[in-house]
Amino acid sequence: MNNDKAAVEAPRTTPRSSGWFFCFSVLAAVALGLCALSVAPLFGIASWREAAPGYRFEFPRDHASHPEFKLEWWYYTGNVQTTAGRRFGYQVTFFRVGIDPAPANPSRWAVRDLFMTHLAVSDPRGRRYRFDERLSRGGPGLAGAATDLYRVWNEDWSASLDAQGRHVIRAIDQGTGVELTLDEGKRPAINGVNGVSQKGEQAGNASHYYSLTRMPTRGTLIIEGERFDVTGESWMDHEFGTSFLEKAQQGWDWLSIQLADGRDLMLYQLRRADGSRDPRSSATVVDQQGRTTHLAANDFTTTATGSPFRAPSGAAYPVRWTIRIPGMQLALDVTTPLENQELSTRGAGVSYWEGVIDVSGTSGGSAVTGRGYLEMTGYRGNLGRVMSGQ
Repeated sequence: MNNDKAAVEAPRTTPRSSGWFFCFSVLAAVALGLCALSVAPLFGIASWREAAPGYRFEFPRDHASHPEFKLEWWYYTGNVQTTAGRRFGYQVTFFRVGIDPAPANPSRWAVRDLFMTHLAVSDPRGRRYRFDERLSRGGPGLAGAATDLYRVWNEDWSASLDAQGRHVIRAIDQGTGVELTLDEGKRPAINGVNGVSQKGEQAGNASHYYSLTRMPTRGTLIIEGERFDVTGESWMDHEFGTSFLEKAQQGWDWLSIQLADGRDLMLYQLRRADGSRDPRSSATVVDQQGRTTHLAANDFTTTATGSPFRAPSGAAYPVRWTIRIPGMQLALDVTTPLENQELSTRGAGVSYWEGVIDVSGTSGGSAVTGRGYLEMTGYRGNLGRVMSGQ
């Protein structure tokens, strides 16, 4: 544990790198309740679109940006390895946060959207976890997200489609990052019901959300100047909407799992401030052919086990979990090969855990294994209050 703590690189405090989660929380507060919702009626500016039932996804169109919604992100995670079997994990996430849907100022520097990007690399064998962040306004091409094709960028970090329809990710800074090419693998899996992933009690607190759950991946991973040729499998989430958490919601636990039998699982458990599990918790199971099954909150359980990991921020993260899906006779245990995968920002003091996991268990009585990613938020502060402007 002490080795893990020593290996985590503190976020930089340069103007462009103040921490995406801090920026997301602060800007979400502005965008979700403090500023935009109260100012818009007074000045008659255009309003943001809310996620509503009946949305029809179309690809590759929906890989591109949806600027009519206030919040949007493109999120890649992956478990990759060298030919010798050395394992690494990575995360690259691009965020767009809408500030003003129709700025009155005609200047290219007027702030319609802010773009935040997060990069992380996990090295379980070396007990290292490195991360970096960027924050830019759209402005004159500093950062952006195209609407006519899939390309999102923040300075020289980018994700896009090439001529063959493959996803190409490039994000490198200070000797750490990735240059990867990802095939889509299975067709996109639509999460939620009738095109909507409901997050809150109110109808508009929802998103349109799909996943590419098993993407064959190859390229280069770099950590502290060491370069490794890697192959493996990645997961991509794309989510867009206008409002999400409500003030009674503390945070969430989210898992993406790729089982060795070819099935994939996305599960998220929303936690309420009183300690209860929110009924909007949800899951999606994707079979070997890409067919999806939606699970409501009462169809599965996610239970923390063992002693939590006490992170440098002071947050206690349950890094061991059990998952039960009785209707599929699926029982899984989740562990991690690297306990300290916490991103802890300075300034706002917002911290969360995101990193590689191992999975083992049984399916219909037969042994099954897998790998994936786990994200845990709201273990230090109430994220729902921040995001709802309370």
